Order: sequence, then C-alpha cells, then structure tokens
Amino acid sequence: MMHVYLDDIRRCPEGFVYAKNKEECILLLQSNEVDILSLDYDLGLDEPTGFDVVQEIVLSNLWPKQIYLHTSSDYGRRRMYELLFQAKPASTTLNHQAIPDAVLAQIKESSSS
Repeated sequence: MMHVYLDDIRRCPEGFVYAKNKEECILLLQSNEVDILSLDYDLGLDEPTGFDVVQEIVLSNLWPKQIYLHTSSDYGRRRMYELLFQAKPASTTLNHQAIPDAVLAQIKESSSS
C-alpha cells in the first residue's frame, strides 16, 4: 500500500509519494490503494486547495485508510476536517493533526527495509 503526501513546499517524508497539486493527488488515489494520505490546504497561488482534493475524494469515493491534516491553515484544516468527518466511511480514520513522529519513523524504517 502507498502513502501520499500532498504539499507544494514542504519536504516529503521518507516512505511517502509526493503530490504537489490536486491533479497528482487524485491520480494517485485513483490508481493505487492508499494507506495514509496527508493533506496540506494552501497549494500555491491560483491553485486548487486541499479542500478541492477533499471534495473530489468525497464525490468520487476515493478513500484512503487514514487521513492526516498537516496544514498550517486553521481555516483550511477546519473546512477539510468537517467535510471529511461528515462523509468518511467507517473504514477510514481521520486525524485533525499532522502525522506523529513515531508513525513517520515507523514508515521510514519499513520503507528502507
């Protein structure tokens, strides 16, 4: 299973596939089974936001196993969380914060094995 990290400027954690915009993220969700999806909100000037990704996830039923929201935008985090919480299936875990360091270390270790 794949882990996807959506962000336009932050460095992608080891063990994740980097998506820099909505189109790349949706393509990865459509073509792969995704375990962890970590979302940023602001993806650059005049670019779709993480909320646009969330809307597509909901409309197209592209649910990963786990979702984390690593954005620094409180407004964006709230918008994404509220829509995801209302629509997510029981099989998806939703976390309102960034991926914990212990989880990142475990993924890094398993990806280098």
